[in-house]
Amino acid sequence: MTDAVSKLMTPKSIAIIGASTDPKKTAGRPIAYLQKHHFKGKIYPVNPRVQEIAGLVCYPDIGSLPETPDVAIILVGTDKTLSAVSELAARGTPAAIVLTSGFAEHGPEGLKRQEALVAAAGNMRILGPNTIGMVNVTDDIPLSPSSALEMSEFPKGSVSVISQSGGILGSLLSRAAAAGIGLAKLVSTSNEADLGLADFIDYLADDPSTKVILLYVESIRHPQQFRAAALKARHAGKPIVVYKVGKSEAGMKAAISHTGALAGADKMYDALFKEVGIIRADNFSDFLDIPAALTTGRVLKGNRVAILTSTGGAGTLVADGLGVSGFETPAPDEVTAERLRALQPGDQAVLDRNPIDVTLAGLQPDLLRGAIRALLDSPSYDALILILGSSSLAMPDLMASAVRDCMDASDKPVIAYASPHSPVAAALMTKQGIPTFTQPESCSVALRSMLHTSQMLQGVPVRGRLAQSPATLDSSALHGSLDEHEAKVLFSLFGIPKVKEVVLNALNPNLQLIEGFGDKIVLKIVSKTILHKTDVGGVALNVGINDIPNRITALMSDVRARAGVEVEQVLVQEMVSGGLEFMIGMHRDPLGTGILVGMGGVTAELFNDTSIRLLTPGTVLHETEALEMLKALKTWPLLDGYRGKPKCDVASLVQAIVQFSELVACLGNNLIECEINPLFVFVEGQGVKAADGIAIFN
Repeated sequence: MTDAVSKLMTPKSIAIIGASTDPKKTAGRPIAYLQKHHFKGKIYPVNPRVQEIAGLVCYPDIGSLPETPDVAIILVGTDKTLSAVSELAARGTPAAIVLTSGFAEHGPEGLKRQEALVAAAGNMRILGPNTIGMVNVTDDIPLSPSSALEMSEFPKGSVSVISQSGGILGSLLSRAAAAGIGLAKLVSTSNEADLGLADFIDYLADDPSTKVILLYVESIRHPQQFRAAALKARHAGKPIVVYKVGKSEAGMKAAISHTGALAGADKMYDALFKEVGIIRADNFSDFLDIPAALTTGRVLKGNRVAILTSTGGAGTLVADGLGVSGFETPAPDEVTAERLRALQPGDQAVLDRNPIDVTLAGLQPDLLRGAIRALLDSPSYDALILILGSSSLAMPDLMASAVRDCMDASDKPVIAYASPHSPVAAALMTKQGIPTFTQPESCSVALRSMLHTSQMLQGVPVRGRLAQSPATLDSSALHGSLDEHEAKVLFSLFGIPKVKEVVLNALNPNLQLIEGFGDKIVLKIVSKTILHKTDVGGVALNVGINDIPNRITALMSDVRARAGVEVEQVLVQEMVSGGLEFMIGMHRDPLGTGILVGMGGVTAELFNDTSIRLLTPGTVLHETEALEMLKALKTWPLLDGYRGKPKCDVASLVQAIVQFSELVACLGNNLIECEINPLFVFVEGQGVKAADGIAIFN
């Protein structure tokens, strides 16, 4: 496979099936662009109606080609595509780019055509169908009819793009050129009948011209291959930045448990990206801003930032954005402040606070150089942000010239914000290796991504142990829905403590069984079909021991009236108080199985404060992962001793999350839904207790 992708990326011979003599038509542009950008290999047009195209010999059919091409671009109609693919495969062509549409994107009939296309290809690899093609910018090889290739020169660099949307490639190519960002490879995978995201991530992880990989993702069709390829890129030190469309979950079908309603497809994507170290761009504008910062190769070692500006308002905008993102903008230390003040005696400039405002003095290149050197030398700062003021319009090279002389003296990240719209100055700075942004918020986005990348490359991904089933577990006996008591017995088999409880006959309760439960108890119906008992009046709290018979009768009556169900058994639980209510659940979707934690109880969906991690098949979550999940919650301070309150037993909660993940891993696909809600978390040293839960099996 790797050889075929390599041939696709760097072919020495290309056949254009269905080539047109008109360079303005879609079928005529691939040859025009190959010649325009000086492709050094052989080009073989195929068209039975003409003998020559653009000075090249045109062949009547694939069988007439003088040699087997490394790559074929297929531009014929849907009805002829299948035979073209079959003929190319028979000749041993390594790879074909199928631009033709009318396949899986057109519904069931199109999907059948696509399956036939893959079968016809045999060992030949297919990019597409319904693709705009690809561009090897590094080697000037455009294999696409995109009009974006009209540019006279490609913006070469080290950012590679894989997109499931063809139109996005042209957009990124033109935007990158305007911003001064260099590109390496661009691929449109589209329908992914064969080659997909994972194949090209795998290739780019080994590509010496690629430093950063961008992904425009609509859906991940092969999660396991994607995960493996992404981890390979991470190991190679190549950060991946993804822009994932389709955040809306309006059409998501709610699951039975709270977990199903709270997880959702987009949160599962977040979990996958986090697992493999991918940076997710929240906005499309970030999609190029982030790689512009990452390709500098500079490592951000901390969160202290100096801002050098000649316009106070712009400096404040950047400082505000940094503060929101958790960065610090401390004043210069005394040594640095003295160096800054020495640059210009007097009080015109504000050089001993942050942002460091050089005002009109900033028009002096020597002062700028001195200030930049002082800030880069300072032990108080990990990064420097330069503000391009109005002078950048008249003198676009002013800041670029000043910073150019200082960069070799430090390895700290340096980025810039262009306050007025000055595209020439911004592009000049970016080309020089100083990423320059047009929005103040982009500065914090870029630095946050650099910090994430440095931490990712330094850290080793944790891996949980292999899951092991308890010796007393008979998983073959688990079918359908368990009632609440049965579910908690299952949880306890995996070491998750449950509240003290007993099941009683509703018509003839044996109250001797509840001795030692305390003066007040919780009363619940026992049912395999009614999972949200509160909704039908099936729960009573703070029930006195002497009032149990009457409350059972009332409970039976309420449930009969609301749900039409006759209650045969009731569950008596100890009344738990003084703990925080949390939930642990599982959620399955095409990306894999996720473990979710968050605030529990009946208001779980109202608060929607959750964290999700994907399980590696057959393994449990690591304790470090479980703790990170908890710290990612907005409500983490409640566990950690908020406003002087006692800290909760986080260690026991972490262990419960790990053991729950082991339960899910051991029971595999036979387990459809599972959730503990609430799980009471008591003060440090007093553990946790499962007070309710569900488990549903095939």
